Amino acid sequence: MAKVELKKPIVEEISASIKDAQSVVLVDYRGLTVEQDTELRRQLRAAGITYKVYKNTMMNFAFKGTDYEALAPYLEGPSAIAISTDDATAPARILCKFAKTADKLEVKGGVVEGIVYDAKGIEDVSRIPSREELLSKLLGSIQSPITNFARVMNQLAEKGGASEVEAAAPAEEAAPAEETVAEATTPAEE
Repeated sequence: MAKVELKKPIVEEISASIKDAQSVVLVDYRGLTVEQDTELRRQLRAAGITYKVYKNTMMNFAFKGTDYEALAPYLEGPSAIAISTDDATAPARILCKFAKTADKLEVKGGVVEGIVYDAKGIEDVSRIPSREELLSKLLGSIQSPITNFARVMNQLAEKGGASEVEAAAPAEEAAPAEETVAEATTPAEE
């Protein structure tokens, strides 16, 4: 069996993995301890991210003709690839956070939603909150006025309903009218 035939399934596996990917991040994992590597893989797996070590030549073949072809310059030295099909910022977030505690892990670069980033760019992407976080913030900002309105309506109901509010409103309107009458008569008397 020829070497090319042995390598073809690996290239096809990488190609299939990146086909629907929202992001792909390359890292140099040299120097990680077994415990660190195990923990990193656990965190990535929990987030639904595929993380594998492939030969650079295999990844290079798989990247040809795709948005990920621009990652070729980063394929030097040992490389691992993190692929996410759900959350575009998750690989960058997890890898950059982990690299702060494991200084041997080096983020090389990546592609997030079709845009190529170097290590600094991936670090910037890692600061973007996840889709779920952004949606919960949006929902919170939408719910806040509704909650406040409901609280005010509840307080009004507890105090005796809108009749007190209606009774208070004419009294407030009447007070300025009396001042106007008093002001109007004062200059005329002089």
